[in-house]
Amino acid sequence: MRAHRIFAACYDRMNGAAERSFLGRRREALLNDLTGSVLDVGAGTGANLPHLRSAERIVAVEPDPAMRARLAPRAAAAAVPVEVSDASAEALPFADDSFDAVVFTLVLCTVADPDAALSEARRMLRDDGKLVLLEHVRGEGRLARVQDQITPVWKFFGAGCHPNRDTLSTLRRRGEFEIDEVEEFSEIPRWVPASPMIQVTARPTR
Repeated sequence: MRAHRIFAACYDRMNGAAERSFLGRRREALLNDLTGSVLDVGAGTGANLPHLRSAERIVAVEPDPAMRARLAPRAAAAAVPVEVSDASAEALPFADDSFDAVVFTLVLCTVADPDAALSEARRMLRDDGKLVLLEHVRGEGRLARVQDQITPVWKFFGAGCHPNRDTLSTLRRRGEFEIDEVEEFSEIPRWVPASPMIQVTARPTR
């Protein structure tokens, strides 16, 4: 947990340049028109909150106490009512069909069971709801092999982050969502283990 505390303390500073150059812009495009009740899974230090201005209610789920300590003041200052929960992505204490949107940004790399997390998202989404993903994922060729090799060390220093997660394949395999839009991009050098990334919007399969 010491590594988690250090990671949480450095997280905003480490991501600062990326947020200013491309992550903030992509968060805004994905999140600014989400309305109703929004579930932000793995909310971290609260980077999504300023972009969820159209929501009526936000539930920010963050199980890591070190991250949650930095999330709390941002939640209190948000323009939209925010409830902070310490639940895990794989076992969320919310009713079926209770959210209009579920958001995962830079978190499915860290959860212990991505299949369970996506299953929970489907359970809680209303039939006309929206799933939003912004994640770094497994690369191809040499990059994928490097990601596999460094994952044990990367997980330790990165609060459980798996750089080799093939999140898009997991989403497609489950068959619980119809993908509306998907974009793979590399705003940072392709040799960086946290590259490439995907931006996805999907809706529940009926």
